[in-house]
Amino acid sequence: MTPAARKQQVLAAIVESFISTGEPVGSKSLLDETGLNVSSATVRNDMAELTGRGYLRQPHTSAGRIPTEQGYRYYIDHVMRVTPLSEGAMTTIRDSLSRRADSPEDILQSAADLSERLTGSLALATTPNPDDCRIRKISFVQTGAQSAMAVLICSNGIIRTKLFRCDFVLTPTLLQFLDRAVNETFAGVAVTAVGQPFIQTAAVRFGEFSLFLPPALIAILEAAQLASKVSIRHSSLSKLIFDLSGSGMVNRELVEFLQNENDLALLLERRPQRTAVTIGKENSRVELKNSALFSTRYSIGGNPSGLLAAIAPLRTDYARTIAILEGIAQCAGEMIEELISA
Repeated sequence: MTPAARKQQVLAAIVESFISTGEPVGSKSLLDETGLNVSSATVRNDMAELTGRGYLRQPHTSAGRIPTEQGYRYYIDHVMRVTPLSEGAMTTIRDSLSRRADSPEDILQSAADLSERLTGSLALATTPNPDDCRIRKISFVQTGAQSAMAVLICSNGIIRTKLFRCDFVLTPTLLQFLDRAVNETFAGVAVTAVGQPFIQTAAVRFGEFSLFLPPALIAILEAAQLASKVSIRHSSLSKLIFDLSGSGMVNRELVEFLQNENDLALLLERRPQRTAVTIGKENSRVELKNSALFSTRYSIGGNPSGLLAAIAPLRTDYARTIAILEGIAQCAGEMIEELISA
């Protein structure tokens, strides 16, 4: 074994031992764990060199070593091996997600909850990418003599609703005519294309009937605007605070950030298409300086779509967390695709 390969093995053993026990690793225990056929002095020299290069640190003078963010990064990029979940585990995941699978958002909420249970980390899931989302159907549900609800059903399975009120009495005949007229105009249109100009153009097409349409068209516009935004489902924030309050990861700024859906959505939208892990200061938000952010995408129609993510302490089982997220994301994507194809 070359000196470089030995140092890599020493670093990997320290990272894995610290992840498992949370205790600094000394040269004697390291030799016992790795079975390296070298002296204690050689291992101590390797540990000292790895410390000098920024991969390890010594929390106390007489203590062993623990990995730094740089050490975790090297381990993830060059040493770690992710073993995909077994078929039995995937079947269990599908069974769990299928208990609540009436809509894509139900599936994603279940995916976030299951990810939290299996990894012990806060999990997040974003709704399917709205860029290719089109209006499949618009329905109207009467809620009162002069009020109704516009129901926007999208090609990615997302449903958005908006109430509206008219200055005249709504009759079943009028709603049926309204239903037919708007679907002839809106069906197949991208939700991102439904803006004020499109609504105004649509109103002109309806001629005299357009006098009855403004409240309904405004409701459709607002529902389309909601459908064109990424929505986030996350697991229990209170559980995160309770379980991880001693990890150094949770602070008031992080909690506030997680409750700010706009900033959180912006962060998640910028994540890579592939599975990724960013550690500590690699994250673009200072609120995540003590956290590892995992993300992977589920696919719909063979294309990467929304995101499944987890926020964990730096000392976490990286390979296991990735395997779990990838397995759940795969199942969630398959189930959403089945749902919207039905």
